[in-house]
Amino acid sequence: MTDIRYLLGLAEIAALEAGKAIMDVYRSGEFGVVMKPDKSPVTKADRNAHSIILEHLGATNLPVLSEEGADIEFGKRKSWEYFWLIDPLDGTKEFINRNGEFTVNIALVLRDTPAGGVIYVPCGDVLYAGSKETGVYKKEKGALTWLSPLVERNQLETLLEKQHITVAVSRSHLSAETKVFIDQFKNVNLRQSGSSLKFMMLLENQADIYPRLGPTMEWDTAAAHAILNASNRGVYQQGLRAELRYNKTELKNPNFIAL
Repeated sequence: MTDIRYLLGLAEIAALEAGKAIMDVYRSGEFGVVMKPDKSPVTKADRNAHSIILEHLGATNLPVLSEEGADIEFGKRKSWEYFWLIDPLDGTKEFINRNGEFTVNIALVLRDTPAGGVIYVPCGDVLYAGSKETGVYKKEKGALTWLSPLVERNQLETLLEKQHITVAVSRSHLSAETKVFIDQFKNVNLRQSGSSLKFMMLLENQADIYPRLGPTMEWDTAAAHAILNASNRGVYQQGLRAELRYNKTELKNPNFIAL
């Protein structure tokens, strides 16, 4: 039987160590930015964090799928049971812009479903972690807080009836389609942020919904998805009939709505 608590503990250590390496680069100002083939930036901090996380997770002997790792064909991936899905530095644009809104994302995935997640915010020294086995918790500068799950899941229909609603949106990727979706609500307060912090706004009841009608990758969402599921929240495909699935042939996510 897989010990989720033990694996999340290792992921926490990996995230904290990666966060230290990221902050070393952040403070130095020497980012070593390179553009990848898809025109997205990668920095020395991304690469350093990737190496550190792989070193720590290697002890588990589980496969690893990382944004900064080598491409792994679906023919090899499709037989995986448990595996790690990581984004060593989520919010690279925010990192380069020096606004502090970047995270380390480490998810433990069971076949196509996120089973546990760790998200670390290096700038604030805040760590979120959770699974259905462990519950959900936050460590802020070492102080532990347990976060209770919702009694029942939020519903879009209920949110549409609210007189005031707070919507989490991307600071760097707010699409026209997302704006159209938001227009259906009454008296909207937008809260912009980078990286996985938008999901954590839902977790801490600082936002009611996070629509992302634009491109993301599996490693952008998996850790937060696991934590939200453990708090009785969901990350749904746009039609709200099914949640996001992972380790697909194509690693891009469809449009999603988290609530």
